[in-house]
Amino acid sequence: MGGAGMVGRRGFLHGAGAAAVLAAGFPARLEARRAFSPLLGAWTSLDNAGLLAGAGYGFVEEEVDRFLAPGQDEAAFERILAGAAQQPLPVLSCVRFLPPDLQSVGPDANHDGIAAFSEIVFRRAKRAGVRYIVFGSPRSRRVPDGFSRDAAKAQLAALGRILGPIAQANDVTVVLEPLNQSETNFINRVSEGAEIVRAVRHPHFRLMADLFHMKTENEGPESILANGDLLHHAQIAEKQGRRAPGVGNEDFIPYFKALWDVGYAGPLSVECIWSDINAEAPLASRTITAQIAQLVKAG
Repeated sequence: MGGAGMVGRRGFLHGAGAAAVLAAGFPARLEARRAFSPLLGAWTSLDNAGLLAGAGYGFVEEEVDRFLAPGQDEAAFERILAGAAQQPLPVLSCVRFLPPDLQSVGPDANHDGIAAFSEIVFRRAKRAGVRYIVFGSPRSRRVPDGFSRDAAKAQLAALGRILGPIAQANDVTVVLEPLNQSETNFINRVSEGAEIVRAVRHPHFRLMADLFHMKTENEGPESILANGDLLHHAQIAEKQGRRAPGVGNEDFIPYFKALWDVGYAGPLSVECIWSDINAEAPLASRTITAQIAQLVKAG
């Protein structure tokens, strides 16, 4: 990438310029066709923030249990915050939201318990500067055998209507993550996630697109085009082995083009299985930057 805040050909933003688009909020979608450069992050421990910063990343994607520590007392969380303040990158998003014993759907659904858990998580997220909580939680939302899928959809939408106001009160957004069928049996495609988000109808309960899961489900970029107004977060990994972009030289340009076409102005996080993060994090950054630059150059 170029220097912070620089604008290249066709308004392609770099570094702090991309961060400025994100900070401006989603009205920046109006400018996104002219300037497409998602703020890049990666899922890893915050201990690797220095490595990511040196490789052109703008944020770390952490885990709810490890970073927000809802099962630990306030003193423990204060120690985590103090350590985070010494790191060169912020934590913008957290994954692995709900533990499996807090069921979202089915006969054992525990929405009261999830609400109480979320009060802690979202409050701490606000203090830590976390803006997105990724709602994947495959075991929490798995539909039990014999349970009505329509009933499960109604339950998940009802849960979204509980979570939205709690998230809004703490300046965070819950983003529902469609997961491929090897991980869960419910909400496997972006189009299915969109159905739930539209039913919830709350600005702090939105949708995300993980390009790894989309490729695994053979879900094409058209789902992004159809539901781009709901997207507030995106993740990326190669389909083969869930490796870092660049390891297998997979092409993401059609998906990037769809994001560009819908005016996506949110972040993009590399959520992959790291084999050698020291080598693969810089490779992923270079690969994503090069493919987006190729797209922008082609117009």
